[in-house]
Amino acid sequence: MDVNADLHIHSKYSMATSNKMDMPTIAREAAKKGVHLVGTGDCLHAGWMESIKKLPESDGIFSLDNTSFVLTVEVEDSRRVHHLLIIPSVSKAEELRERFADHSHDIDTNGRPAVRLSGTEIAEYARDAGALIGPCHAFTPWTAMYAYHNSLSDCYSDLSDYISFVELGLSADTSYADRISELHRLTFLTNSDAHSPWPNKLAREFNRFEMPEITFDNLESAILRKNGCKPVLNVGMFPEEGKYNESACIRCFKHYALPDCLAKKWRCRCGGRIKKGVHDRVNELADLPAPDHPDHRPRYLHLIPLAEIIAIAIGHSSPQTKAVQAAWNTLVKGPGSEIAVLVDGDLSDMGGVDAKVLDAIRAFRSGEVIIHPGGGGRYGTVELPDGAGVGVAGVTVTGPTGTVPDQRTLFDF
Repeated sequence: MDVNADLHIHSKYSMATSNKMDMPTIAREAAKKGVHLVGTGDCLHAGWMESIKKLPESDGIFSLDNTSFVLTVEVEDSRRVHHLLIIPSVSKAEELRERFADHSHDIDTNGRPAVRLSGTEIAEYARDAGALIGPCHAFTPWTAMYAYHNSLSDCYSDLSDYISFVELGLSADTSYADRISELHRLTFLTNSDAHSPWPNKLAREFNRFEMPEITFDNLESAILRKNGCKPVLNVGMFPEEGKYNESACIRCFKHYALPDCLAKKWRCRCGGRIKKGVHDRVNELADLPAPDHPDHRPRYLHLIPLAEIIAIAIGHSSPQTKAVQAAWNTLVKGPGSEIAVLVDGDLSDMGGVDAKVLDAIRAFRSGEVIIHPGGGGRYGTVELPDGAGVGVAGVTVTGPTGTVPDQRTLFDF
């Protein structure tokens, strides 16, 4: 069976999250999105674990209505690098909580605990608990492995071989990461890091795995690509949409090409700091001039949430307006989920919405979109060419990085 999975979210116990990040709401919204398996996030937090324990459990998987959950947590190390752990059982999560608590001021202060441990030590604890581990949003400039380290071994030392995945993050995709040969053996994960449960945030990036049924062992096998289980699809935003894709000032958000950053010593003319973008960081790290995808690497499909497509089409500034939500509900009602609409939907069978919305979906299906890259902490934006589908062939990227044509969009398949 094909399982859509978002393995990195946060609960209401994490800082800067919606108070609606509770189990019933997440389960309901995941079903609307079309996601079958969701990481719990924050499972070392006592309050969140109590909510998790109330759910029926089988083979390391917790269930609520038609949504399955697996225990996950994001942990911050002593250098501010974030690591994602996927944990096999409550007992192992409680074991990890006890061990991490000895290295934390207060492990319940935040759903994402900060511990006085290195990446190597966290990986050792994960290995001892039988948990999977890999770096979160590996390329972002503030809290990522490649922000502070130049290689896996720099971060994880002799535990590097135990690392089984890399989470790409919103500002990178397969074409970026597969220019770094040390990552070729690893599975790439695309997760949302959602802080609110609505379908434009939850599973804005997701993975599709092939497995016979949803169990922890099968998820582990899929990530490790064994026993007939494997990842078959990564779905994510255009990397240029990420808020740290290009090097830009964190105060005024002016974008700079790398030579200009160096000439200005990473100070903007406004006096603000220029933060190095993922695009430039990948160019520094890459030992390959172009991506070289290993045979096991699944396709990466570019997708933005359906509500955002609708908002662009009808000229609304927010995907949460009544008109956008009404169109979203109309489109999803038949196929049953947002992912079903975007991946499998036959536009000729869709009606009841403004024709501009269907034209916009057609434009995305043909890849005729214009992206203004993000940077400095501000997300990039996507727009349609004049005529909503009449214009450029392929994805056009504005700004210092130029055009990135080699990745195909969701709608090419």
